[in-house]
Amino acid sequence: MGKRSVEERIQEEAQFTLEEFRNTKEKHFDPTFFLSRAVSNVICSIVFGHRFEYEDKRFLSLLQLINDNFQVLSSGWGKFYNIFPGIMNHLPGPHNRIFKNFKKMKSFVLEIVKDHEKTFQPECPRDFIDCFLIKMQKEEGNPMSSFNMDTLVMTTLNLFFGGTETVSTTLRYGILILMKYPHITDKVHQEIDKVIGRNRCPTVEDRSQMPYTDAVIHEMQRFTSIIPLSLPHCVTRDTMFRGYHLPKGTNVIPVLNSVHNDHEKFKKPEEFNPENFLDENNRFQNNEAFMPFSAGKRICLGEGLARMEIFLFFTTFLQNFSFKPSVPPDEIDLTPSISGVGNVPPTYQLRAVPR
Repeated sequence: MGKRSVEERIQEEAQFTLEEFRNTKEKHFDPTFFLSRAVSNVICSIVFGHRFEYEDKRFLSLLQLINDNFQVLSSGWGKFYNIFPGIMNHLPGPHNRIFKNFKKMKSFVLEIVKDHEKTFQPECPRDFIDCFLIKMQKEEGNPMSSFNMDTLVMTTLNLFFGGTETVSTTLRYGILILMKYPHITDKVHQEIDKVIGRNRCPTVEDRSQMPYTDAVIHEMQRFTSIIPLSLPHCVTRDTMFRGYHLPKGTNVIPVLNSVHNDHEKFKKPEEFNPENFLDENNRFQNNEAFMPFSAGKRICLGEGLARMEIFLFFTTFLQNFSFKPSVPPDEIDLTPSISGVGNVPPTYQLRAVPR
């Protein structure tokens, strides 16, 4: 998928974001689109073969549409639409924006695909779109093939929607948590200084030498449960489960949030505690109940990319900055502003102070 590794793409994007933080001149700002632009550009470089400038109007419009859909889907309107789609289709309300937004996002992707087709060279694929176009050519005569223009556009949108909002929301929620618990942030800073220092970029290999930082990141994902209900699945055959008969095709929604708050698996799960992922010798220790990416054969396709992004972005940001809240730490409320398909953190502002 290109000449550079994904890790290099993330490291490069993190440096662009650092520059944006510096340009705030230690003034208060909302980090929402700072983070979503960074995360989305990693997807852009893989799918489109290039990144967008942060002030690109088309790029910002796409991110606003993704953010709006995530919030609407997570609201009460989104919940009711998922439960009663037949009724909600006939009612006015914010849920109708979901389809209007998707239509605009499809137009955005389709325009880029058309540009790709003009310069497409099968022997030299540049990105995901080119690879998909090659497969479309190979299966052109197959009426059963799923490799067509509609699938390309929708798959690209899935990559954007799944790969932008979830990771950027995790980063945004994580920074808020760190500002509420400065003693935890201090320990992360100390570990970064010890293992990485200040003069080189963090790498994925550093993670194995940073048990406390790793534990903090895992606890962030457990505590926030960004996608508390995972995504709807369906059984592929008639299934008996705990005495219940689930006919083939039955929709199943795994409640990941219930696992992350299981008192048998985590001590005081309602509290933020990195020790949930540390053993008695302060070495990192995974927990079988940790499943922010779901579980099984249908686990999140982007787990590897997401884990890499969260670690590299967090460590790069904290290597270079201390984040200061606009209110005293004990006044920070970590309760989601919206909770449904996703847990959306409350809106907040911060100052990025160079270390």
